[in-house]
Amino acid sequence: MHVYLPDASDDAVEGIAIGAAAGAWEYADLRTPPKEEDRRLPLTACTVLAPDTSSARDAFNAGVALAEGQAIAKRLGQMPGNYCTPETFVEVGRDIAARHGMNITVFGRDDLTREGMGAFLAVAQATPEEPRLIALEYRGGPADQQPVALIGKGLCFDTGGISIKPAPDMEWMKFDMSGAGGVMGAMETIARMKLPINVVGIIGSTTNMLSGTAYKPGDVVRASNGKTIEVVNTDAEGRMVLADCLVFAKRFNPSVAIDAATLTGAIVIGLGHSAVGVFGAEREVVDEVLAAGERAGEPGWPMPLWDDYKEQIKSDIADVRQTGGRAGGSITAALFLKEFVDGFSWVHLDVAGTAYSQTDLGWLPKGPTGTPVGTFVEFVRNRAR
Repeated sequence: MHVYLPDASDDAVEGIAIGAAAGAWEYADLRTPPKEEDRRLPLTACTVLAPDTSSARDAFNAGVALAEGQAIAKRLGQMPGNYCTPETFVEVGRDIAARHGMNITVFGRDDLTREGMGAFLAVAQATPEEPRLIALEYRGGPADQQPVALIGKGLCFDTGGISIKPAPDMEWMKFDMSGAGGVMGAMETIARMKLPINVVGIIGSTTNMLSGTAYKPGDVVRASNGKTIEVVNTDAEGRMVLADCLVFAKRFNPSVAIDAATLTGAIVIGLGHSAVGVFGAEREVVDEVLAAGERAGEPGWPMPLWDDYKEQIKSDIADVRQTGGRAGGSITAALFLKEFVDGFSWVHLDVAGTAYSQTDLGWLPKGPTGTPVGTFVEFVRNRAR
């Protein structure tokens, strides 16, 4: 494919590279190939004919880097739950770390137990699969520079547990790892761009299943910061995993942490499938994330974190209730996460309505959208300038 752009801006060149890759992407790993004479020719190359300047070349390379990161996130998202498991994230993380010279930390069940991550472990106690906490450290900045922390929810499949989901459309719950996929994709892109900044990517991955050992409504568990949590609904499992991931992030002394999760159906009711819900206590940092999402084509909308809503997550028997009921569900979920943030700026992205689509969007086929890779990368790029 050749694209002639004689007067193209650098942003247009970057966009063409991203768009060409997005249009050509497909997940065909599990399909029987058609007969050779029936196969469509794949897009194998894209040449952009534009002014031959160093900035245009840099823009094209940046577009390729973003496309490669989005491809990782989309492939992980499109994989069925029996193919994309917590161990798959370990394999992908180790591959990224090896190719880009990153440090990687991998925790299993015994490590999580040693660290006192009772919230994460409560979700994982119904599955025989090894839960995984993975941290990738990219060191592009000065040794003493505080990193940006990117944190992702990695529920490879979510049945809802004892509070089981309705059967119709449950197969879409393979996308409940989209936040973690976004972290993996962003770390790939950031390393390809060689951005002069330190970044740590953290994901918590397991599956939310049913068994005789599953955690139950009414249980009380203790997170790694010592806070006790009254479980109300086992389908509110993502915030349990993220709670311990947010506590874990503190050991890296981040300047800011951004978490992304397909966290609540409530955000879909509130914002539909067009905007990411953006939550944060510091308006300046929230605005920075909103601007990053706008540049990435992943627009967000600021949501309140008012103390008025905290009454809904007060518990009679523990430090905090896991859910606050249906009213303001995405807000009380974010306020729950805030209970586990200590010593750093923090923004929460609820991507439940935007990380995947059940219909063809025209510019993207139905399935994974690549969100929030672009928002993560644009935020880090801006911080690196």
